[in-house]
Amino acid sequence: MAATMSIILRLELDREKGSFGEVATAVTRAGGDIVAIDVIKEAKQKTTRDVTVRVNGQAHADEVVQTVRDIQYVSVVHVSDRTFLVHLGGKIEMRPKVPINNREDLSRVYTPEVARISQAIYENPDLAHTLTIKRNTVAVVSDGSAVLGLGNIGAAAAMPVMEGKAMLFKQLGQIDAMPVCLDTQDTEELILIIKAMAPTYGGINLEDIASPRCFEIENRLTEELDIPVFHDDQHGTAVVIMAGLLNALKLVKKDIKDIKVVVCGIGAAGIASTKMLLNAGITNVIGVDKEGAITKGKSYAHSMWDWYAEHTNPHQEKGALSDVLEGADVFIGVSAPNILTVDDLKKMNKDPIVFAMANPNPEISPELAEPHVRVLATGRSDYPNQINNVLCFPGIFRGALDCRATTITENMKLAAAKAIADSIGEDELNEDYIIPSVFNKEVVKNVSAAVAEAANKDGVARKL
Repeated sequence: MAATMSIILRLELDREKGSFGEVATAVTRAGGDIVAIDVIKEAKQKTTRDVTVRVNGQAHADEVVQTVRDIQYVSVVHVSDRTFLVHLGGKIEMRPKVPINNREDLSRVYTPEVARISQAIYENPDLAHTLTIKRNTVAVVSDGSAVLGLGNIGAAAAMPVMEGKAMLFKQLGQIDAMPVCLDTQDTEELILIIKAMAPTYGGINLEDIASPRCFEIENRLTEELDIPVFHDDQHGTAVVIMAGLLNALKLVKKDIKDIKVVVCGIGAAGIASTKMLLNAGITNVIGVDKEGAITKGKSYAHSMWDWYAEHTNPHQEKGALSDVLEGADVFIGVSAPNILTVDDLKKMNKDPIVFAMANPNPEISPELAEPHVRVLATGRSDYPNQINNVLCFPGIFRGALDCRATTITENMKLAAAKAIADSIGEDELNEDYIIPSVFNKEVVKNVSAAVAEAANKDGVARKL
């Protein structure tokens, strides 16, 4: 399924040679859907109009534009993409919380009175959490090495994604987030830079950093900083998958301790998801990657796979994905498109649960899978049960900031997953609704409260 998009064509038409109706007909014949027409300028001989057209991706957009260019009496002044227009000049800005209208205001917020605040923080560093933006600010940090499905596109190209994440932090969690894209992909240099800038922030959200470097970067920063560090590509995905699974198991009436789970794709998200599954009490988890099922006794180039082999696959099942799916209750895919077949689904236990998370194309087409599974979830917004990290990170950081947590523990993540799951009432729960909407305003409130409570229980909260 191609992704739809809208383009705006500014057209200048010669009235004496033709009519706009002919333009509309040409656009329609090219498969474009005209959704708006705005008159910009009218003259006796010429008219200028903005025509908004819905198309199926960039290739289709190019085709529609060329079709219009081929009309002799029409001049295409320029073509705008609505998505590009949203990003002009960036999507976020900084605003002062108090106005500066006179000298007295100036002296309080800056010189000379601000010196008293600096001196107070020098004498008691904890005051930075109450007297500066640190109390409610998160850095969204990326090196651009694994951006969406685009891969290693670098720091500058990662900025639009990090800006978008900052918007979500603000709108959903009332957290001031700053995009910080670093022009280095050296592990030690990244750690050093993030540590050096940490005094400004109350938390660090790592984003789109490639595996396996992301593990060491997060682990080191967690050990060496006294503020929460959270790699959303790992743990955000894991938390929301766990939330969906908890609700799916309610529908199929299976005990979490009795199920067999196959995780396909043992990268950052796959490893984090597995850790959460184990922490939730699932004992039979089998990981599958390019080399097949991960088992003890083999030597792996990826050090995290050695950890994985020691902590999963209790019955030492071997073989490819199709082999280990025999008798499985749950499939969790964070891997590649079209690697799961209908025959594979038929090998699973009754009422199979399938989370096919590869984007934009899942491990199996939902249309193929639906007749053979009880519950299906994907990472896409155009199918039911979208597993979206947006349900997780605003609430987790809101709770962590509110209690001034020094770190984010496994129990805090599990508490977040349960809170997301519980945001759907028993009377609402069904096969097409195991995950709440990203616009459900109760989710952040529920998650933040659960996270803060778990932080207190784990002894990592500095504010009760």
